[in-house]
Amino acid sequence: MDDSGAARTNGRLEALAPGQAIPFGGDRVAYVSPELAAGFRPGDRLVVVQDTGDLLHIPAAEHAAAQGAVGRAAAAFTRMGEVTDAAITAFFDAFAARLADDAAWAAISAANAADVESARARGRSTTRLAASDAMRRDMIAGLQAWRDAEAPRGRVLERVDHPGWSVTQVMAPLGPVGFVFEGRPNVFADATGVIRAGNTVVFRIGSDALGTARAIVANALDPALAEAGLPEGAAVLVDSAAHAAGWAMFADSRLALAVARGSGPAVSQLGAIARQAGTPVSLHGTGGAWMVADATADAERFYAAAYHSLDRKVCNTLNVCCIVRDRADELVPVFLQALARAGERRTGCKLHMAEADFERLPEVWRAARTTVVRAHGPVEEALAEPIADADLGREWEWEETPEVSLKIVDDVAEAVALFNTLSPRFAASLISQDPTAHARFYETIDAPFVGDGFTRWVDGQYALNKPELGLSNWENGRLFARGGVLAGDGVFTVRARVRQTDLDLDRGGAPTPPRQS
Repeated sequence: MDDSGAARTNGRLEALAPGQAIPFGGDRVAYVSPELAAGFRPGDRLVVVQDTGDLLHIPAAEHAAAQGAVGRAAAAFTRMGEVTDAAITAFFDAFAARLADDAAWAAISAANAADVESARARGRSTTRLAASDAMRRDMIAGLQAWRDAEAPRGRVLERVDHPGWSVTQVMAPLGPVGFVFEGRPNVFADATGVIRAGNTVVFRIGSDALGTARAIVANALDPALAEAGLPEGAAVLVDSAAHAAGWAMFADSRLALAVARGSGPAVSQLGAIARQAGTPVSLHGTGGAWMVADATADAERFYAAAYHSLDRKVCNTLNVCCIVRDRADELVPVFLQALARAGERRTGCKLHMAEADFERLPEVWRAARTTVVRAHGPVEEALAEPIADADLGREWEWEETPEVSLKIVDDVAEAVALFNTLSPRFAASLISQDPTAHARFYETIDAPFVGDGFTRWVDGQYALNKPELGLSNWENGRLFARGGVLAGDGVFTVRARVRQTDLDLDRGGAPTPPRQS
């Protein structure tokens, strides 16, 4: 035991001491808590998140589960070059067919019912957890879309001809792709889309949906892989309910890409872990769309766009609305009516009004109380509350009660500046009859998704007919060489291949000397 109280054996960490200093970020220190020290055992891992100083304890069993799953996916990838595109097509067809089979789905549905009941008993949200008939249809349709999609492997992106030789740039598989995502069973099927391009996939699903995931693997995924002749490990579930298994998976440098979906802080933490391991990331956490109504906005179009952007809570749901001051007297009531009608589809509504504009609200809104249903349950509170401009970037994670912020701005330029400064820079919509205003809005708003109506169009399958693996914001900067919709055929690398016909090619100009006989 050294002076800090931490045991060292052959250079390996086998114990932690309460209060032990752990450097991070180059010039900062985090300290081991008594709980962490008491729980740490020989064989466990400690991940220090260099961005935040978070000390993450990975028990040996969780590390082994993740390492084994990534290892299987990595081994399968070495064999994917021998797998034909026809076999990959057959896999998606077989996977979809098994989900369509009533006997297979009955087993999956039973496991899902148990997951839903368990989640409810623990006070957890089940809105996205239930494997409904609609979710089943969407999963099948997504798999069939990948079945019918053009195979991207080997696609020539560019050819450059030179005298006596040529070079082609060719799309090629990237490698094992790691996914961590929330308890939504449909994402489990979407994630297999990376196989279309010849990649392999290893995933961890949220603990709420783990039973459902196991049933999908046993009754549909594994049988489809075997039937199509794909290598064992082409799609692997990390069979663990512990967050530590996800940390361990993203800390494995054998991943070619790390994809995370879920809540903002958890996704950011996972991304930091993967970056430390040298793995590129695609993060899909914080969302919330903004809508701006300018001086030329058509009231009916504005009403419809707001109403249809609040049907359910997902990343592309309307979160902040800005109305220009010149039209506020007319359009604020229009927006309030749209919000109230959206609440009638669910369970009431909730408004956060910018502090400077709060007195503009009708007295009935300022004085009323309402029951707001969030993930942790219903709570009674004010129907409308003031909010500081600095808090406009907060995403309202509502469950059954549409919740949104409203701000009156001097002009569209002010709304754009607020969006670019405070929002995660995700989705924005301008309601305007002025083509010039739309052109200026598109050029100045720093968002990957820009529209002129409802915000809920931002979806890979809905908009592009491609099951999405996630939607990226620009919170941490624009994305390099890809769009904000991450789909299975967007996970690839580029290889260069040369064809030489002139045997005398020489960078120094020397001819080929005679060969000795």
